[in-house]
Amino acid sequence: MSGEALFPRERATVAPGAVHVPGWLPVERQRELVKACRAWARGPVPIRHTVLPGGGVMSVETVCVGWHWQPYRYSRTAGDVNGAQVAEFPDWLVELGRSALVEAYGEGGSGGSGVGRTDGNWNGGVDRAYTPDTALINFYEGGARMGMHQDKEERSGAPVVSLSIGDSCVFRFGNTETRGRPYTDVELASGDLFVFGGPARFAYHGVPKVYPGTADPATGMSSGRLNITLRETGLPG
Repeated sequence: MSGEALFPRERATVAPGAVHVPGWLPVERQRELVKACRAWARGPVPIRHTVLPGGGVMSVETVCVGWHWQPYRYSRTAGDVNGAQVAEFPDWLVELGRSALVEAYGEGGSGGSGVGRTDGNWNGGVDRAYTPDTALINFYEGGARMGMHQDKEERSGAPVVSLSIGDSCVFRFGNTETRGRPYTDVELASGDLFVFGGPARFAYHGVPKVYPGTADPATGMSSGRLNITLRETGLPG
């Protein structure tokens, strides 16, 4: 919710490899990200409602950086929008992704490749090899939501880094086998970090609800929710 929480929210391991870190992004960094996302939303490939293969239209608006995502593949140009090449993925966003993994998993290790500990408490760690090369930026407004899905167009099994700015939401994090139960509902607020890798990398997840009016205007978001996910595609070039 906007403002300071009545009770401090604690970081949590939602599942082996899935870590929630509340309030990781300071307000100043959130403002910088909002400014960058607004610039990307103007082009070269503008933000849009993605049309699904069956003709349905996603309720969230999406803009991409580095690689263009369309169901269910990546490309350098946006053939389903205006044919332009997407904005380049900046080095500072790579560094932000690496910092996020260090925060979630700690220094050293496999970069989230899925090497687990035998006691079941997975902590893949991270090294400097983690190099995200695409960002999917989703904007939720009004009744927008996201159905349960897997992020599986990538050839790399490196973790996904998810950053939230603006309105709070219910983030539903499930299992790797089905869109249904078991799943865990987590409230993500502005500035929160959520990372999922290792055994949780291909878990189904979605956003069934956003809480309007919970954004802090100090972030540059007076309404709506911005979600930035950083990923390694594993694609050449």
